[in-house]
Amino acid sequence: MHRSRGDLAADGLEEVWSSLGTLGESLAPAQFDLATECPGWTVKDQFSHVIGTELLLEGAGAPPTPGEPVAHVRNDLGALNETFVEARRDLSGAAVVAEFVALADRRLDALRDLDDEAWEVLGPSPIGMVPYVDYMGVRTFDSWVHEQDVRRAVARPGGRDGVGERVTLDRMEASMPYVLGRRVAPEPGTTFQLDVAGRMGRTVQLAVSLDGDGRRRAAATPVIDGVPTAALRLDQETFVRRACGRISADEALGASATAAMGDRALVESFVDQMVVMV
Repeated sequence: MHRSRGDLAADGLEEVWSSLGTLGESLAPAQFDLATECPGWTVKDQFSHVIGTELLLEGAGAPPTPGEPVAHVRNDLGALNETFVEARRDLSGAAVVAEFVALADRRLDALRDLDDEAWEVLGPSPIGMVPYVDYMGVRTFDSWVHEQDVRRAVARPGGRDGVGERVTLDRMEASMPYVLGRRVAPEPGTTFQLDVAGRMGRTVQLAVSLDGDGRRRAAATPVIDGVPTAALRLDQETFVRRACGRISADEALGASATAAMGDRALVESFVDQMVVMV
C-alpha cells in the first residue's frame, strides 16, 4: 500500500508522541520537578513546551509574556516557548501530561484528515518557508529530542532507533556543512570526515571551497581524496546531544566513544560550533 509523505509524517509523530505520553503517565509526582539537560526546564516543562507548539499550530494564541526575563531565553522563539511553560507552572505534572495526551490525539486526528494538497502548502516554520509536511518533520525531531531530555532526567532510557531518532539524525547531518563552512570557516581545500557510530550511524564527508561571492562554504562529498584534514568519530547519542546543545564541547570530546584524528584544533573548533538546534 502506498504511503504518502503526509501519512509518513503523521506516523512519525504518532510514534514519538505515543512513547512520550506513555512515559509521562508512568512518572511519579516528584519526577516532574527533576532538572533536564534542556537549559532551565524541568521534566514537566518539557511536556508544557510540546503542548505549546501544538496549540499554536491549532491556532491558539500565546499566554502573556512572563514579567521577568529568563536567563536561558536567547531569542524571540525561545521567549514564545517560555510563555506556555510559565502558564503551566502551577499545574501538576499529571495534569500537564493528560493535556498533552489529549492534544496529541486531537492533532493526529486533524493531520490524518489532511489531503495531499494540504500537506504540501508552503508556510512559515522554524527552518523557514517549507511545505507543511516538512514542518511536521521538524515537530517529530523536536518532540523526540524533548522525549530524550525527559528519559535522561528520570533514568528511563527508551524511544531509540525509531522514526524520531532517524529524522533527528538526518536533520543534524544536513546542518553539518553549514557548521564547517560558515561557522568554522577553515581554508578552502580543507576536508573533514565525521563518523557517527550506531544502528543509525552514518559517515559525513565535507569539503570546503569558495562560493560565487568568495565566501567559504562546505558541501558533502562522496569521496575525499587522500587523508582528510581532520576526522571526528562520535556515537549516535553524543552527536545528537552536542548538536542539540545538551552537553558541552568538552563533554562531547571527552566521551568514551569519541575519537579525533588529524588537525586537532579544527576538530575542537567544529565541536565547539556544532550546536544547531534552535
